[in-house]
Amino acid sequence: MRAALLYSAAGSLLLSALTAVPDAEARTGAAEMRGTAVAAARARAAGVDFGPCADAEDLPGSMRCGTVKVPLDYARPDGRQIELTVSRALATRKDPHGAREVLRQGSLVYNPGGPGASGLYFPLIGLLPEWKRIAAAYDLVGYAPRGVAPSAPLSCKDPKQFFQGPTQAPTHPSEAYKKERRARAEAYARGCAERAGDALRHYHSLNNARDLDVLRAALGEERLTFLGSSYGTYFGALYATLFPGHVRRMVFDSVVDPEGVWYRNNLAQSAAFEHRWRDFREWIARHHGVYGLGRTARQVLRSYERASARLAAEPAGGKVGPGQLQGAFLQAGYYDDQWPHRAQALSAYLKGDPRPLVEQAEQHPEAAVEAENSRAVYVAVECNDAPWPTDWEVWDRDNTRLARVAPFETWDNVWTNLPCAFWPAPRQQPPAVGAGPGELPPTLILAAERDAVTPYPGALRLHRRLAGSVLVTERDAGAHGLAGGPNACVNGHLEAYLLDGRLPGLRAECAPHAEPKPPAPDGAGGRAR
Repeated sequence: MRAALLYSAAGSLLLSALTAVPDAEARTGAAEMRGTAVAAARARAAGVDFGPCADAEDLPGSMRCGTVKVPLDYARPDGRQIELTVSRALATRKDPHGAREVLRQGSLVYNPGGPGASGLYFPLIGLLPEWKRIAAAYDLVGYAPRGVAPSAPLSCKDPKQFFQGPTQAPTHPSEAYKKERRARAEAYARGCAERAGDALRHYHSLNNARDLDVLRAALGEERLTFLGSSYGTYFGALYATLFPGHVRRMVFDSVVDPEGVWYRNNLAQSAAFEHRWRDFREWIARHHGVYGLGRTARQVLRSYERASARLAAEPAGGKVGPGQLQGAFLQAGYYDDQWPHRAQALSAYLKGDPRPLVEQAEQHPEAAVEAENSRAVYVAVECNDAPWPTDWEVWDRDNTRLARVAPFETWDNVWTNLPCAFWPAPRQQPPAVGAGPGELPPTLILAAERDAVTPYPGALRLHRRLAGSVLVTERDAGAHGLAGGPNACVNGHLEAYLLDGRLPGLRAECAPHAEPKPPAPDGAGGRAR
């Protein structure tokens, strides 16, 4: 689900942890639950030795980094250990709107999603005005999950060979093209196994949830306060299922459907992107006077297709082909604040200036190591998490049908996930996410109605599965990741919950944030960018 933007004696801790999880043991492996308790007890005793971050020269002085050891395999807590890199900025204790000292409430741990995204830079968000009240009350804690550099980084391919642009992006691929992509997916899965070895099987969402409990203990927190975005909502929901007694407050921001992991979720995502792609085109059409790309969504689509065909014949700058164009416009489906810049680049390209498009869409070799690592973790986690179809005819049938009505993202999503058809490691059986009345403290769910990355029905299903949860919906909007964004109503609910534990009724609605505006033309108060 491609991702978006936070005991005095070890023996006594181990005893209390073992007696607290009998229900969780019935939902997942008892050995792993006992191993988690062992690892958490050790982490609580060791703590985190925070010091300067490795790239401290680029970071404000308030952020510090450290490591937490977790077992590679929780069924064998005395076996191989890996280190998770953790970052923290201490609570400022300063009221941004007054002189009073703010009471510290502990650590707020953040995960930005992915799978494969790092939260190490999350503590810096406290410098932004929208986060200052939360940063006053909480230590802001980010971390790189297992597999994400520098936390025992995974790799499936030589990063020097990772970016292979310019590439094509057929919306209705030929049989020859499908055969080529199947071969590439099989080779990629084989590369993951060759590079990671037996460790590959241990990178999955259940272990990410267990790691989160060890991190909680290492931070000295009896109960966890957590903000998960996108994929972070899924393993956050697993955490709430496995460790309900360890939860203080949890925010699920832009929710992964817990009932569709992962094959069905990706089909639903492709369908949702088609709707969001139309939203974007309709916005461009409303600003035809600025961009000249068409007065209707259909006309804008023709402009996009004309650009794609031209790039197929002659890549822009020798670097940007249809695949890079599609990737750039796919990102605009995540964040509508990118709409003006993407539309301007497309307009400029069709008028003879490829520079803005190349600047926004090209793949930079210096980013290849990070991009390859992120994709390796994404593939490993999703492939390990659950069963996938191994028969190509199933993929071909389902996605050929879907592409007839949702061509924009469907096949690109297939190629991203197809290594799972050839995956060499054992698959997990994902436990049913959920908590009954009284099992879990109240939790907060944030969702936008038109989110393409994590479609809205997933938020409704998680809301039904977590008793006592409250769903805040941004109506008629589709930005992915709402916490701390441009919607003051959403941010008000977030602050009320994290700072005071206050929640509205079972559901609340917020009006949509303002849609983006095109840049002002030259001579009209600004310069088009």
